[in-house]
Amino acid sequence: MAERTYRIHVAAEFSGVRVELIRAWERRYGVLSPRRTPAGYRVYTDRDVALLRRLKQLTEQGVSISEAATMLPQLLAEIDAARPEGERPAPAQEPGPVSMSSWREDILAAVRALDQRRVAETLDDVLAALSPLRAYEDVLMPLQREVGDLWHAGLFSVGQEHLVTQEVRARLISLLHAAPNKGRRHVLLACFPDEQHELGLLGLALRMRHAGMTVTMLGQRTPGEEVRRMAEALKVDLVGLSAVMDPGAEAFEAVLQAVMDGMPPEIPVWVGGRGALANREVCERWKARVFEGPADWALLLGG
Repeated sequence: MAERTYRIHVAAEFSGVRVELIRAWERRYGVLSPRRTPAGYRVYTDRDVALLRRLKQLTEQGVSISEAATMLPQLLAEIDAARPEGERPAPAQEPGPVSMSSWREDILAAVRALDQRRVAETLDDVLAALSPLRAYEDVLMPLQREVGDLWHAGLFSVGQEHLVTQEVRARLISLLHAAPNKGRRHVLLACFPDEQHELGLLGLALRMRHAGMTVTMLGQRTPGEEVRRMAEALKVDLVGLSAVMDPGAEAFEAVLQAVMDGMPPEIPVWVGGRGALANREVCERWKARVFEGPADWALLLGG
């Protein structure tokens, strides 16, 4: 049986050693030589995790890591003697909240350092360790929200926001390509004509595909008339629109009118994003549903 291996954030959670420390110990003291996957990612064995635990214990007892590194042969011999052949610990099936927070903090630190490669490597760790939906819901979506808040607060520049957004977007598209896309209900998703923010819409598409729906994704800058034309041509069961930016009540209503005018009444139209929340009355007037928050997921996915 092949030995089980873990990506760095999982090894960090199981051992109790922070990701940054693992990388520093490897780089400065050569305490570990992790294997690499065909794609070039570092992976750690149960033996590596046990060594990290032992090193952590020694440093907490006051032994310097440089001194502990000289004890590697003895430490590995002790570990091997304590582990009967074929016996390995049974870790949790997926990382817990500690790793989720650690991943997001690691990415934010990389963004502050303008280190896009480190952002990419950490996001790849996330996707390797978690199921697609859990990666989106527990890491990618909260991360993007934090980045947006930091940008609005003036703590991140436009360049820093774009640095992480491009990496998140690329991975969401990758997850979508791998997701099932065949189901009884057919959904059409699009952004408002002047809308360039599509991460929320990509996340919605991912959820819907994994909920057993067929999703046609039009994405950014879609004219309202084209949304209606495509919905009719495809005979979809639902239309979802994203309006993150608020163009103002008049412009918002002009777009919604172009979508709703002539839309078959049996096709429900949902609108989400800050722009939709700011224009609830317009949506109500045109009989479009506003996505208010998590409580609406059951209605949206279940019909």
